[in-house]
Amino acid sequence: MAQLVVSKFGGTSMGDAECMLRSAEVSHRQGSSLIAVSATSGTTNDLIALGKTAESQPWPEAEKIITKILDKHEKIARDLAISSHSQERLEILFEEMNSLAKGVHLLRDCSVKAMDTLMSLGERMSSVLFTEAMAKVLQKYNSKKTAELFDVRTVLRTDDSFGKAKPLTSEIAKLCSENLGFLRDHKKVVVTQGYIGMTDEGMTTTLGRGGSDYSAAILAEGVSADVLEIWTDVAGIATTDPRLCSKAKPISEISFKEASELATFGAKVLHPATLLPAIRKNIPVFVGSSFDAEAKGTWVRKDVEDHPLIRAMALRKKQVLVTLSTPEMLHAHGFLFQIFKVFNDHKVSIDAITTSEISVSVTLDDSTLVNKKLISDLSQFADVQVEDNLALISLIGNNINHTAGLGKHIFEAISDINVRMICLGASKHNFCFLVSEEQGPETIRRLHETFIEAGPEEMG
Repeated sequence: MAQLVVSKFGGTSMGDAECMLRSAEVSHRQGSSLIAVSATSGTTNDLIALGKTAESQPWPEAEKIITKILDKHEKIARDLAISSHSQERLEILFEEMNSLAKGVHLLRDCSVKAMDTLMSLGERMSSVLFTEAMAKVLQKYNSKKTAELFDVRTVLRTDDSFGKAKPLTSEIAKLCSENLGFLRDHKKVVVTQGYIGMTDEGMTTTLGRGGSDYSAAILAEGVSADVLEIWTDVAGIATTDPRLCSKAKPISEISFKEASELATFGAKVLHPATLLPAIRKNIPVFVGSSFDAEAKGTWVRKDVEDHPLIRAMALRKKQVLVTLSTPEMLHAHGFLFQIFKVFNDHKVSIDAITTSEISVSVTLDDSTLVNKKLISDLSQFADVQVEDNLALISLIGNNINHTAGLGKHIFEAISDINVRMICLGASKHNFCFLVSEEQGPETIRRLHETFIEAGPEEMG
């Protein structure tokens, strides 16, 4: 029996008519049954700019952005020679965009709820166009399958946390069974949208930036797919960011746990939450390039054959270190509870943490999170110091916390670079530490040379 394949294509894979046709060819070759697409490259940013401009600027400024978005999508529509039915669908979406922007302008208020609806238009427009591209490729190969546009909001139910909505897994599974159960017949190729969902009350939501990968994984879980494919503009996952290190190597396979750590600590290929639904259903994930579909790409699986000490490494910039010190922490209970409650009340997520007898240091992912009210609330319990312009270096691999000599090799490689904080022991898959943001790239290059380019035999 044929596998049920769910595929996701990113914004660059939707860039223009040529990109869409190329992606449709990949989908046909892979036997994709359900395809989630992102907005065309740059459109989400344009829609955000439209909302902000309509809220605060004269209307002609907003009209310029609307014209830019219309021109881009109309050109793709012409190049694909889309049907009159699809053209009508696009026109309805264009009118919705115009009406939404006018409403924001008249009210001088672009709420998070309004922004979600506005931003959803990117995926809704690109999916109309890609359905046409898919239909043309199926026709080219005389396939008996048909391409069908499907509104993902029919099944992707979320809460009402606009801007970063939380999927309701049990409801999604039920709705997928009711509305997409026919996928196992392999008679249709269904094109839908990434990134967006809907509340029980019928309000459009988004899953946050990068959420197209996540929604594809949620759909894969919902339809019990055999394979999830993530198609982007790079040929899989590399040992580090090739832009930082020209000698970065492709990774043929990586475990779910390693990939989760890598995504969480800075790798841009996968959205950090993407793998969670796949892990729950043990669905293998393939990451490949729609621009080079013949390249091997990377398989992300629960079980892998090779378990290297260091598989990959990542750099995450714009890190902030918050250190809280007080003698009252010594042999006292409840201190960590109190400070973590403050972070929780401010909805600020902590990444890495280290403690001493009278101090605790935590890293945060964005300096904008460190506001005066947060510092004021923390200062009730301890002296607070804030350091920014830092970078988090993460080495991802296996059995890291039980390997003698690893620290020696790491710190010999960067002996002249100051390390601000170390976090080791919580996971056997990760060793991370802070350096200055300026020295981050050089740190990655030296460690890559030591652990990846030299090979494990050099570790002895």
